[in-house]
Amino acid sequence: SRYESQKRRDWNTFTHYLKNHKPPLQLSRCSGAHILEFLRHLDQFGKTRVHTDVCPFYGLLYPPVPCACPLRQAWGSLDALIGRLRAAYEENGGEPEANPFGTRAVKLYLRELRDSQAKARGIAYHSKKR
Repeated sequence: SRYESQKRRDWNTFTHYLKNHKPPLQLSRCSGAHILEFLRHLDQFGKTRVHTDVCPFYGLLYPPVPCACPLRQAWGSLDALIGRLRAAYEENGGEPEANPFGTRAVKLYLRELRDSQAKARGIAYHSKKR
């Protein structure tokens, strides 16, 4: 399926990142901090313009003209990526309770990223009351 091939591609990208990390990282030694580092590394390949707080278009969904704000990975893409990598980690022999993709730090990072990008782009997300 498309999901399975995307998951395999994501897993290969992540293991490639581990091999090229300085110093190289072993999967068994990966922590939530390493996952955050990986997500920040991916940010440079993003295609979503996220306005900085000094941009005149901060908070506008459809700016009237282009601006020089950075292109970033959209939080939704990263959220989906983490979901696929979480599953791939366990399919590749990782213990569910030691899954670095499911750490509190990663969940918090994604939530903060969602909120800050939504604010910068003028999108309202209503969080579910628990």
